[in-house]
Amino acid sequence: METIKDKSEILFYYESKFSIPNGDPFTGEQRYDEETKRILVSDVRIKRFIRDYLHNLGEAIYVINDKEQVEGNESGSSARVKSLRTNLLKDAIEKAEKEAKDAKYKNFNSNQFLLKQCVDVRLFGGISTEKGGNVNLTGPVQFALLNPSLNTVDLRMHQNTSVFSSDVTKSGGAIGTTTVVPYSISQIHGWVNPISAKLSDMTNDDLQLMFKALWQSINNVNTRSKSNQSSILLLQIIYNNTTDKVYGVDELVKLKSDKRDEQLRSIEDFAFDFECLKILAGSPKIKEIRYYTELEKIEYDLKGLGSKLIKLSL
Repeated sequence: METIKDKSEILFYYESKFSIPNGDPFTGEQRYDEETKRILVSDVRIKRFIRDYLHNLGEAIYVINDKEQVEGNESGSSARVKSLRTNLLKDAIEKAEKEAKDAKYKNFNSNQFLLKQCVDVRLFGGISTEKGGNVNLTGPVQFALLNPSLNTVDLRMHQNTSVFSSDVTKSGGAIGTTTVVPYSISQIHGWVNPISAKLSDMTNDDLQLMFKALWQSINNVNTRSKSNQSSILLLQIIYNNTTDKVYGVDELVKLKSDKRDEQLRSIEDFAFDFECLKILAGSPKIKEIRYYTELEKIEYDLKGLGSKLIKLSL
């Protein structure tokens, strides 16, 4: 199956209600830009959503916790390669190594072949530091390092009492304090590079599977801090040429409302402003704009983009 040929950019929108969309790993508090009052969601958080969903589907995933394979001081990537080689992809690698040997292909990199069997490597890239089999693949799909919400947010303090006491000598539970996001529309900005896709072997089917995983993972995550989230809109802006670039794609879609940003609490409180996106649709650099939404009011507003608008099938 052919790798993708089109360069594109991704805009994905989802809402969060009284939750913690992306907590800081050290403090647990929501990532937040104090200057702009916008919450932040990292690329690592988004990729984790996608990987977890694909892993639950039974897809071969490279970047997962695989501590049971670690021996001595070897790296996590070495342990994961070992796990794939001896368990999940044993038959595939044995067949590939035999075919390479029969063809007298001396430069066959078995670790590179192994990593490319994992859909997250074909999408996001991957490395292997195993001795004698180093691999470094750049992923064709990348997301912004930190993605600010479309609306400004006033964080709310939340206190709760745990079931377990803080000390065995005390009868009451421990009191914890954290901050939550009352309401946010997160915009995730991504890029798809067809040149890198040739190196990682990412196909259009891989990309469509990632879109499905992105949409469904947000809708179905069931952790305490993220269960109140919903996917709203996915846009893929396709360029005519691999060298084309439009400035400020992450500024194309805005919110319009009679309420202040901090007062928003549901999708009924605002509408998306697609005027800049409609102007972009007329650019000779744009081949088409693909979208997916399950909300009729958003689909109706998008119709103004004209013939270049094509609905994705997830």
